[in-house]
Amino acid sequence: MATVLHREQRSLFGEILDWMLTPLLLLWPVSLVLTWLVAQGIAGKPFDRALEYNVRAMAQLITIQRNHAEFSLPRPARELLRADDSDTVYYQVLGPRGDLLSGEKEIPPPPSLEQAVIDEVRIRDDVIKGFDVKVAYMWVTLPLTGSKPALVQVAETLEKRSVLAAEIVKGVMLPQFVILPLAVLLVWLALVQALKPLNQLEERIRARKPDDLSPIDALAVPMEVTPLVESVNDLLMRLTDSIATQKRFLADAAHQLKTPLAGLRMQAEMAQREGASAEDLKHSLRQIGRASIRATHSVNQLLALARAESSGSAMPRTICDLAELTMSVVRDCVPRALDKHIDLGYEGTQPGTPSCTVLGNATLLKEMVRNLVDNAINYTPSSLEHPGVITARVLTDPFGRALVLQVEDSGPGVPEAERELIFQPFYRALGTEADGSGLGLPIVLEIAQQHSASVSMEDTHPGRTPPGARFVVRFTAASDSDLS
Repeated sequence: MATVLHREQRSLFGEILDWMLTPLLLLWPVSLVLTWLVAQGIAGKPFDRALEYNVRAMAQLITIQRNHAEFSLPRPARELLRADDSDTVYYQVLGPRGDLLSGEKEIPPPPSLEQAVIDEVRIRDDVIKGFDVKVAYMWVTLPLTGSKPALVQVAETLEKRSVLAAEIVKGVMLPQFVILPLAVLLVWLALVQALKPLNQLEERIRARKPDDLSPIDALAVPMEVTPLVESVNDLLMRLTDSIATQKRFLADAAHQLKTPLAGLRMQAEMAQREGASAEDLKHSLRQIGRASIRATHSVNQLLALARAESSGSAMPRTICDLAELTMSVVRDCVPRALDKHIDLGYEGTQPGTPSCTVLGNATLLKEMVRNLVDNAINYTPSSLEHPGVITARVLTDPFGRALVLQVEDSGPGVPEAERELIFQPFYRALGTEADGSGLGLPIVLEIAQQHSASVSMEDTHPGRTPPGARFVVRFTAASDSDLS
């Protein structure tokens, strides 16, 4: 499996090299074809001009004798036309009546649909005896009354043209056989040089110590790599914060567990001392039980906070009825509230209402509600004569698609200066003697954030003494698409 993944891994160097060399190699044959076409045109021009000159020169040799057109080509000129070793030259002179005055009959006539233009040399492609030829021809006026023009044609095979075009192509393309490998080499060297900053960045990162999480210098890398470096720096900063939070959490957890464990050890030593009475032993056992309960509660809260923090986007989510979850928690907490003479109840939206559903994890949501209710029970003074009151509510706003959970009590409330601090792990409001680990509200905040909800705190009865406390968790109700 590892071998397959390694084979599928792409090389940035190879991809850039492919994207640069592929067009270069594809354009080379295109350049060859274009060069051949251009060379054909260039090679044909001087030979076309020579044919035009010959046609004009031969047209001047047509004379009128006894009211008849005659043509006489001097022998040296005829030999000059035949002297070409590479190509065969044909000529033809036709009189006004189409009679052959001189030359070869095999030269085809001009296209019948073509309009004759007097004293203008034209060139066409044609075939003579199975060979491709260039034919230069011109219609010549004669000083004969009512006579048609004469026709002079000179044709030449294309061997010299092909040879010259091939020479031009060789002269242009042969240097490219040297230039192309040199260009590939230069591209490869340029890529190696351009990717050196990435190699240097890799070396700097590998040379770091395991505990060095300082940001990477973004100015020391190319501009195109800067977004990647900034993303890594952002990750390093978040990792630094996470490690610092974990260290602080572990230190605080150790400190919180140290107190009940020390109490357990002290009470055990007191129970074992000589001369201890039965009453002293019972007192020590009660203290041991209380310390163990406190330690167990702290451990459970630590586990709950760790579970909430590690859930994130990977936690299973379902459509949860917040009213049903809240009523279930209230029922579970009633016995503990009755022991403290607290009036604990629920009011608001009833279970089964479509607008009181939220997309989330039922276990975590129930843990959040339980911590809010437990927190209210712990910090609400109550007696048989003056019972405390705690009310849990689930309220819906169908127009704003909002879902609100409220847990309010008749306790002493929280001063304004401490309302931000109470959501920090292990923080406990000053002047309170209630049992607790200081983790309940941080758990509530973490679970709420996992469900994109906000948590706030306000006085239940502003201006009164005691003012009480109301914790509000505001959700966005599940949409119809979520419900489906």
